[in-house]
Amino acid sequence: MHQPLQTPWYDKSIKALQLAGMSESSQKSYARSLRMLIEHFDGKDPRDITEDELQEYFLFRRNDCDRASSTFKICYSGLKFFFVNVLQRDWHIFEILKAQREQKLPCVLSREEVYRILPEVKTFHNYVFLSTVYSCRLRLQEVLHLQVSDIDSDRMRIHVHRGKGAKDRFVPLPHETLILLRQYWATHRNPNLIFPALGRGQKEGPTSKKPLAIASVQGALKKAVISAGIKKRRVTIHTLRHSYATHMLEAGVNIRVIQRYLGHAVLQTTMVYLHLTTKGQEDAFEIIDSQMKGFLR
Repeated sequence: MHQPLQTPWYDKSIKALQLAGMSESSQKSYARSLRMLIEHFDGKDPRDITEDELQEYFLFRRNDCDRASSTFKICYSGLKFFFVNVLQRDWHIFEILKAQREQKLPCVLSREEVYRILPEVKTFHNYVFLSTVYSCRLRLQEVLHLQVSDIDSDRMRIHVHRGKGAKDRFVPLPHETLILLRQYWATHRNPNLIFPALGRGQKEGPTSKKPLAIASVQGALKKAVISAGIKKRRVTIHTLRHSYATHMLEAGVNIRVIQRYLGHAVLQTTMVYLHLTTKGQEDAFEIIDSQMKGFLR
């Protein structure tokens, strides 16, 4: 495992990331981009790296290493943040270099497919976890770190602390989900975490200070998808969030409300769900068709 780069400029980078409100996962990704750059130049102080050298490094990463544009984007964003905000380099390379992500629409499941998958999840803690992701349209990390104090049963909502972009928000809590969360919490009664790490023999739940292992939930979903006979590709935990957002849109929920519940900073991010449903197209066709009746003589 790589050790942290304990240098003054590294510390400045972390502080700048924290001040910018970057999540812990983003801080780690950006720091890793910086570490990989230093390793490429055999430990060279980044303050001595020239714009031409950085340009060659980006070409190396794009052409020889990072075929996936999303991976390259993390590299680009991390290094741009460091050189612009920490070293204050006003370089033209950051204006001309664009990391274009592949325009792939996310996989979504129908309501029927979701209801086929969830009963196939065999372990109760994984079932409750995945049901919470779907019914409350939360991110994986948000559910992992969900605390007892975040549940507002009086107002039937969940207070999501430090979501993506370090933003807090409230999301509606369905009654059935509240009942399910209470049933699961009663199995371990951890004073803080709703989904604590259970440990060997599932005996550490009451005192654990760490959340449930991600691999456990991911593996449970993968098996359930196969058991349910779902053939769609790239079904992940995040797919449940995508699916519910699409289902809300189909049910007539205003897209601005969906944006707020999902915690999207800009509406453009939420607009992708318009491409994932044919409901609006079907309604539009019926309206257009009815308006044109009597048009021809």
